[in-house]
Amino acid sequence: MCASSVFFFSSFNMIIPQLPAYLTQLGGEDYKGLIISLFTLTAMLSRPFSGKLADKVGRIPVMIFGSAICFIASGLYPLIGGVASFLLLRFFHGFSTGFKPTGTSAYVADIIPANKRGEAMGILGIFNSTGMALGPSIGGWIAANYTTDVLFYTSAAFGLMSVLVLVGLKETVKKPEPFSPKLLKMKVSEFYEPRVVGPSVTMMLTVFSFGIVLTIIPDFSVHLGFENKGIFFTVFVIASLFIRLIAGRASDRFGRVKVLRFSSISVSIAMLLIGFASTQWHLIGAAILFGMAVGTNSPTVFAWTIDLSREEARGKAMATMYIALEVGIGTGALLSAAIYDNDPANFSWAFWVGSISAFIAFLYLFTWEKRYQHKYE
Repeated sequence: MCASSVFFFSSFNMIIPQLPAYLTQLGGEDYKGLIISLFTLTAMLSRPFSGKLADKVGRIPVMIFGSAICFIASGLYPLIGGVASFLLLRFFHGFSTGFKPTGTSAYVADIIPANKRGEAMGILGIFNSTGMALGPSIGGWIAANYTTDVLFYTSAAFGLMSVLVLVGLKETVKKPEPFSPKLLKMKVSEFYEPRVVGPSVTMMLTVFSFGIVLTIIPDFSVHLGFENKGIFFTVFVIASLFIRLIAGRASDRFGRVKVLRFSSISVSIAMLLIGFASTQWHLIGAAILFGMAVGTNSPTVFAWTIDLSREEARGKAMATMYIALEVGIGTGALLSAAIYDNDPANFSWAFWVGSISAFIAFLYLFTWEKRYQHKYE
C-alpha cells in the first residue's frame, strides 16, 4: 500500500511545477490559480462519495479508482490544445486525490493498533512524501531534457504502477457490498462526520499555506534564479521525511493537540520567512522549516481524526478531514494567485497571508481543547 502511494504521489506531483508555464503557453497566464483550485475542488466534491464507498464497497476499489484517474488524466494532457480543455482536465484529474488518499487512510486505520496510529501515519507520510519529493525532481529533469509530452506520459506510467501494486491486497472491510449507483445517493448526514470537526478545521487553516506554495513557488523560484522549479518542493518534502516518524510517535506519547500547537506555529513562521526570502539559500532554508512543520502537522492531524472517528464511519471521517484539506489548499491557491497577480512585487504579501492562517490554527487549538476536550473521550 505504501509503495502504491509512492507511485501515486509521484504521478501527479511531477507535473505540478511545470503546469504554470504550460498553461501560459496555451494562453492562460491569468488562470494560474485554477491549476490547483480546480484540482482540489473536484477532490473536495468527491470526498463524501469516496468516504461512503470506502465504508460500503471497500478500501481497495476506492484506492484503485483514484490511482487509475492519475493514469488516464496524465495520458490525456498531451492531447489538449486550449485553455478550456486544460482546465476541464484539471477538474477531472482531481478525482484522483478525492479517492486514493481516502481509501488509503481508512485502510491504515483498520490495520493499526490505536496506540500506534501516530507512528503509522508518520510511516505512511514518509512514503507519501517520498513520492512528493521524487515527482517534482523527476518532472523537472524530464522537462529540462525532453519534452512536456514525455513528462505527461511518465506521470501516466507512475499512475498505472500505483494501480498494479494494489492488486492482490487483502480487503479490510468485513462485508463489502457490490457497487451500485444507489450508493451515490447521499443523505445530508453522510456528507461529513461532526466528530472530527476539530482536526478538520486545524487541517484547513494549516494547509491554506500549502495551496499558496503550490501556486506561487514555481514563479518565485524563477524570480530568485532557480533553473529547476521543482527544487523547493524536493527540499521541502525531504525535510518533512525526517520528521514524520518522530512527530507521529510524539503525538502518540504527548497528545495530538500539544504537537499540533507546535506544528501550526512552525508553519506560520516558515511562511513568514518565505515571504522575506531574497536569495536562493534563504528560500531553501525556509523550505526546510516549512517541510519539518508540515511533516509534523500531517500525521498528527490524521491520527487525531482516527482517534475521534467511529469504526463503522471511518471512511466518512477521513473524507471529512480531506474535504477541509481541499478547501484549505484550494482557497490558498485562489487567494494567493489573486494577490500575486503576476507581479513580483506582491510575492511577499501572498506568503504572509499563509502565515496569518497558520497562526489562527495555533489559536484555535487552545479554543478546541477548552471546549471539546472531554466530549469524545
